[in-house]
Amino acid sequence: MKRVANWVSLAVVALGLIGCSGNDDDSGNQSISIALWDEKASDAIDGAIASFKEKHPDVDVTVTYSPFSQYWTTLRTSIGGGAGPDLFWMNAVNFYQYAQPGLIQNLEPFIEEDADFEKSDYYESMIDLYSYEDNLYAAPYFVDAVGLYYNKDIFDEAGVDYPNESWTWEDIERVGAELTNKEEGIYGYLAPVVHNQSGYYNYIHQAGGDIVSEDQTQSGFRSDAAVEAFRFVERLIEQGISPDIKSQIQNDNNQLFMSNQLAMMPAISVMAVMYREELGEIVDVAPLPSYKEDTAILHGISWAMNRGAEHPELAWELMKELTGETGNTIIAETGFSTPAARSAADLWLESLPDMNLQVFIDAQETGSPYPLSRNTMEWQRMETTEIQGAFLSGEPIEDVLERVGLEMERMLNQGLEE
Repeated sequence: MKRVANWVSLAVVALGLIGCSGNDDDSGNQSISIALWDEKASDAIDGAIASFKEKHPDVDVTVTYSPFSQYWTTLRTSIGGGAGPDLFWMNAVNFYQYAQPGLIQNLEPFIEEDADFEKSDYYESMIDLYSYEDNLYAAPYFVDAVGLYYNKDIFDEAGVDYPNESWTWEDIERVGAELTNKEEGIYGYLAPVVHNQSGYYNYIHQAGGDIVSEDQTQSGFRSDAAVEAFRFVERLIEQGISPDIKSQIQNDNNQLFMSNQLAMMPAISVMAVMYREELGEIVDVAPLPSYKEDTAILHGISWAMNRGAEHPELAWELMKELTGETGNTIIAETGFSTPAARSAADLWLESLPDMNLQVFIDAQETGSPYPLSRNTMEWQRMETTEIQGAFLSGEPIEDVLERVGLEMERMLNQGLEE
């Protein structure tokens, strides 16, 4: 289903994030500003705004869509300067950098006074992900779990059964080899090295490890599980089942899949609609194959409130429209991604009824949380550089993982010493 960014009719303004939060316009009306990076969510945004304005017709709402590559820099600069949007999208990588220094509002005081908002209505993974010191600092919006997308035509032509919940890493290697066709430029599987969320983070957890310890002081890269995970990736690349690191860097892996060059590819739930629009009924999704553990990384996007919001009560009302029944219903019906509210799950499943979206709902029971710490972005930048460098240079992965782990632990513990 193609979604048209019809936000102009709702006074959506894309003038950048810098400006006065919650300014009044010339007519004296109150205003609320919101910001995000993905215009594919515009239907849900517009619907929530329309519902909000039915209750608050004199409140102007302006929306800014910014490229992801610019979003965080501009947002941090504007909020640090005492301005910025009232409400904005938050992800896990950046969450601590906003919650810990108090750049965003603690939502608990609003929740305590509002009988309409119940944290239990949302998936526990999202409440945990956006809680700091046991207080919720961002309202869950939609969930990203990881599943195994596959191309039915490639399987049918090879006479191979589709993947199912019983698959393991061994099946990926065995079936991936059967599906690989070098003459036609078809790879059996993509083993992501350039994407950690949909790639090796899952393998490390499936091998019984983790990325960062619960107390956020130890790295999971210095573990046997991490070595097993990356040896699995190395085998797939060495056998030609998966594109190598150079190909992954040079090509858009989504385009490889949508151009029928990948039989299988792990990816997040947000990709379901785009894959279906491009590939039609030949695409479906199965659970990620297991190893020692049956799990997949859980992430999602939430709405945070600027600590400097001039009209926090109005901002809270709009946040509830975005993350409540109105917003979740539209997210579900458009198929955009898994709604964070449990009640909207069935609606979402109906948005693509012949696609096994139940995979992403079930993942909420067995999934592993996206790794969080106060400086995730810093050590992830280092991690990405080192690991991709290892696959480019051929340096033994054990040596690289030890180095990554030691440097990550230095970052994690920096400033914690008494």
